[in-house]
Amino acid sequence: MGNFPGVTVDKKTGRCHISPSLDATLIDLPGTYSLYPKRSDEWVAYRVLLNQDSSIKTDLVLLVADASNLKRNLLFCSQIIDLNIPVVLVLTMMDLAKQKGTQINIPGLERELGIPIVVVNPRKQKGIEQLKKLIEQTSDNIYPQPVRAFVNTDVLAAAPIADLKKHFPNISNYTAIHYLINHENFLLDDAMQETIENIEIANQFNPTKTQAEEIMQRYGRIKQIMQQTVVESDPLQKALFNEKLDNVLLHRRWGYLILLTVLFLLFQSVFWVAHYPMDAIEWVFGKLGGWLGNVLPETWWSDLLVNGVLAGFSGILVFVPQIMILFGLITLLEDTGYMARISFLTDKLMRKAGLNGKSVMPMISGFACAVPAIMSARNIENKKERLLTIMITPLMSCSARLPVYTILIGLVIPSKLYFGFLSLQGLVMMGLYLLGTVMALIVAWVMKWFIKSVERSYFILELPTYRGPRWKNALSTMIQKARIFVFDAGKIIMLISLLLWGLSNYGPKDQMHAVTVKYDQQIQANPLQQVELNKQRKTELLQNSYAGTLGKAIEPAIRPLGYDWKIGIALITSFAAREVFVGTMATLYSVGEDAHDKSNTLRQKMEAAVKPDGTKVYDLATGLSLLIFYVLSMQCMSTLAVVKRETRSWKWPVIQLIYMTGLAYLMSWMVYVLFK
Repeated sequence: MGNFPGVTVDKKTGRCHISPSLDATLIDLPGTYSLYPKRSDEWVAYRVLLNQDSSIKTDLVLLVADASNLKRNLLFCSQIIDLNIPVVLVLTMMDLAKQKGTQINIPGLERELGIPIVVVNPRKQKGIEQLKKLIEQTSDNIYPQPVRAFVNTDVLAAAPIADLKKHFPNISNYTAIHYLINHENFLLDDAMQETIENIEIANQFNPTKTQAEEIMQRYGRIKQIMQQTVVESDPLQKALFNEKLDNVLLHRRWGYLILLTVLFLLFQSVFWVAHYPMDAIEWVFGKLGGWLGNVLPETWWSDLLVNGVLAGFSGILVFVPQIMILFGLITLLEDTGYMARISFLTDKLMRKAGLNGKSVMPMISGFACAVPAIMSARNIENKKERLLTIMITPLMSCSARLPVYTILIGLVIPSKLYFGFLSLQGLVMMGLYLLGTVMALIVAWVMKWFIKSVERSYFILELPTYRGPRWKNALSTMIQKARIFVFDAGKIIMLISLLLWGLSNYGPKDQMHAVTVKYDQQIQANPLQQVELNKQRKTELLQNSYAGTLGKAIEPAIRPLGYDWKIGIALITSFAAREVFVGTMATLYSVGEDAHDKSNTLRQKMEAAVKPDGTKVYDLATGLSLLIFYVLSMQCMSTLAVVKRETRSWKWPVIQLIYMTGLAYLMSWMVYVLFK
């Protein structure tokens, strides 16, 4: 849920305690303005309301309407009433309606519509108890269904409706019209589909003409209701605060400058604010790991605890502050209503790339996670633009990439401040996000020449009212996202960390035994060099382990990018989830290093890592190359799965995997060569 259109693109279900005698299953449906669906998300709501979703039986509809734009919302309300479904109309934004000078006679509106109406203010928890009471009363049939329909179906299509109701006697006349118009998408057998087709042909039923006449009838009746129950102020009154603010934030020049400033502050804050809690978490785990390494006996289970469990757990928790801050700030932008303005601002740019302004919402959502972002592309009517949006959304830097960016930027980018407040690391972070966005637009521009479509494209978007941010909502979102990261991504990270510990500690018996014997003999011959020789033994054992063998096998393919075999293993494991990179590094470097080493944090261990020739593993060229690879590569099985589901074909996810991997490899190689 959020304060801009297109957030809800599928059903969201939960339980709601209405009263001591009534518990309900509450289903949140995607928003729509009429019962004539065009977008994929509108079809979700349509099928439920027409009882064509086999998993849901609709008992009662709560229609949430904006009181400041009542006329627009009454069209949809009147259609649901004519379906003969019990309806409770919930009016919000009454405070804004009053600011506009709009006065609504609630009892009069109830009388004209024939349904119960309640005014609520969710921000202040006002009207909620009254709403629950109305739900209970409506479910007990205290409020009867309206007798008067909004449209005269005898004028619209009397004969075909009469023929259809011989087969469906329990549906309303208005529902029969929808059977005639959209029966191809209904849960009907082939024989009934053919029957309805014959009824249409026999009666020369014209869907387009019927729909147009219906809408005209409805607006005629709505106009009468508005005249009797609503007093509106002079439309030429002075502009409200909302409009004045839009004149600045949507300005053709200043609007873009403000947008870049907002994004800059967003990414700077991720480093500014999260720096201290991240350092504290690193310090705690570093001390804890060092202490356990000293007090526990040198056995396999203590090694598993320190270098498997603890290393994996630290790789999860250290990035929780950044993820919470990023999602908290994005939630504040949504709450204030600014997110929808970003769509409006960028529509012109999007169209040049073959997209439209609605593509921005999935792209922005992609900064959080590509999976729900790709699902939200259902909000785009044009099939070509929807497919293009799906194909480029994974290029947006999701929160799973944030841990990778953070640790690599900390390794290769100096912590400098320009003008006393501009962080170089924050600027690089913003640059990575912008790079993903620019590459997404370039890829969309190229793909638009290959994906053909004859559909006309248009961009219509409701701009929500500017509202003060709900701090409680932002805090709950931060906690929720942290919980999801720790328990969902964390389970994958821990599982792979433990698996890697096993692969890193065990290998072919002959090879591992040969390494052990070799260093036992060297230590016997040179006891004064025991510490150094033990360190070399750990490194060589790791190289001969199953993990080392796998890494060495792929090293020739990734060597041109500046990567060693350890990075190669991380690239493979992070295909399950990008954030696994950090857990993989934590496990590999913990296993390969001495437990008594003073470099207790992962960052320190990676910074101290050297190649066989003595040069640093993570120099500027390698670090930047790896950053570019993670910006552009497809390393998320869940994303590929949801692309397959949304496109209903394996063709597009396979194309996506190939082009993103190829693009990432090419760009990473160019960056490595340029900076080496």
